[in-house]
Amino acid sequence: MTDEATRTTGTKVTLVTLTAMVVGSMVGAGVFSLPARFAGETGVAGALVAWVIAGAGMYTLALVFQRLAMRRPDLDAGVYAYAKAGFGEYTGFFSAAGYWASACVGNVTYWVLIMSTLGQWVPALGEGDTVLAIALSSVGLWAFFLLVRRGVKEAAAINRVVTVAKVIPILVFVLLAIFAFDPQVFAANWGGEGYGSLFDQVRATMLVTVFVFLGVEGASVYSRHARRREDVGRATILGFVSVLCVFASVTIVSYGILPVGEIAALRQPSMAGVLEAAVGSWGAVFVSVGLIVSVLGAYLAWTLMAAEVMYVAAKDRDMPRFLARSDDDVPVNALLLSTALSQVVLVVTYFSADAFDFALDLTASMTLIPFLLAAAYAVKLRATRETYDGASPGTLRGDLVVAVLATVYTVFLVFAAGWEFLLVSLIFYAPATVLFAMTRREQGRRVFTPVELTLFAVVAAGAVIGVVALAAGWIEL
Repeated sequence: MTDEATRTTGTKVTLVTLTAMVVGSMVGAGVFSLPARFAGETGVAGALVAWVIAGAGMYTLALVFQRLAMRRPDLDAGVYAYAKAGFGEYTGFFSAAGYWASACVGNVTYWVLIMSTLGQWVPALGEGDTVLAIALSSVGLWAFFLLVRRGVKEAAAINRVVTVAKVIPILVFVLLAIFAFDPQVFAANWGGEGYGSLFDQVRATMLVTVFVFLGVEGASVYSRHARRREDVGRATILGFVSVLCVFASVTIVSYGILPVGEIAALRQPSMAGVLEAAVGSWGAVFVSVGLIVSVLGAYLAWTLMAAEVMYVAAKDRDMPRFLARSDDDVPVNALLLSTALSQVVLVVTYFSADAFDFALDLTASMTLIPFLLAAAYAVKLRATRETYDGASPGTLRGDLVVAVLATVYTVFLVFAAGWEFLLVSLIFYAPATVLFAMTRREQGRRVFTPVELTLFAVVAAGAVIGVVALAAGWIEL
């Protein structure tokens, strides 16, 4: 083997590592907040329906990413690349920018939750939104920047170890909660009285399920590093099924420990409060330690993915060329810009009424458009039969059903999220277009085509409405 070949294969990662990246990016802050987030919106029946819908919907999305990875192996950083291939450069830019921003905002939730967890013992940290908490979180942000800066291979290896370490306390929580399970409490929590109709309860939980499933596309985003292309799809499905079982279990067993009102009133991480009620004060400490390990691992995975999307977009000449700089396979400038955006959002949380919920919901809502575009691209591929030469009737029918269901599900999620977070998302999308303009200018091209200009006008109008709504108090952070 030549030296060049050695250098090339040395950057590739295995199926186990890819699966760990999917699990690692999904199992983070969200799972530790599930008991209170669900109990604040629904009872047991609504939770069960919500997980069935979310599980089925996200499974179709996982299948979409699996099949697109096989049908278009030439496309890296899937979420962004599929939008561009299907609907043009400006739409692809929106997908890349939105996905990147959602990852950066999501990283902020990790630091807020870590500080809120430590705030149980250090009151000055509050619920992760005090000046001290933000200062310490900022130190953590830049410390991880230096860690990832050392190399992608090292960071991916660390993530695989951390993924194993963080799943263990979550499984222990489920087992202990089962032993402490009270059927009478569970039955009393069944209907979610006072929360409205079952449809309203389920709709209110949808954005929560989006957040916890973010990362299902992780292997697709990191596909250029896969040792074998088929491992991308396998890692996506393996990671998804494993995490779905864990998330649903954490939510449902909590309803058998405390009345729904008490669960909803728990401070985050609410999983710690549930286990404390089940086994005593040591349970809260146990969960808190597991949370810190879990969140740091998820933060590492999302830092890698955020930078990867911007780097690949720049390599494809869809982002400014300064983002394409890479040292030892590390996208340095993309990593720096990602960390800087997280820092800005972290400061914004200081002015939010509920820093954690705000960052969590904004993360989920900003991911919906990239997910919707990827699902729609799968529909377009099937409709045009591109890449389907020689495919069997069964394959054609199966792929069409999966793509349509994934698209319908993501459209429902946009509806469930509500117009407030859509407008706040547009406040980011509009100014981010500066990066698109820079890219076109670097290439000596016209900034907008007529169609792109129309799309930008719509986005800019939505951003203006969003700013007015914030100023008038119609939307509250």
